[in-house]
Amino acid sequence: MIKVTRLDGVEYYINPHQIESIETKPDTTMLMLSGKYVVVRDKVEDIIKKIIEYRTKIGIFGNEL
Repeated sequence: MIKVTRLDGVEYYINPHQIESIETKPDTTMLMLSGKYVVVRDKVEDIIKKIIEYRTKIGIFGNEL
């Protein structure tokens, strides 16, 4: 799970494997596999870094490093 911050400042965790796409319009908007949109304060670059760190930590990229 990765931590993100909603526009109202509330922090929560999402499963990065459920993210279908991420856009900036102008707020960072994630489209989830469920079809739900999640709008957060985090920058796209920061979310991508968090996803890479998470996947590395759980061993997804073990054979790709």
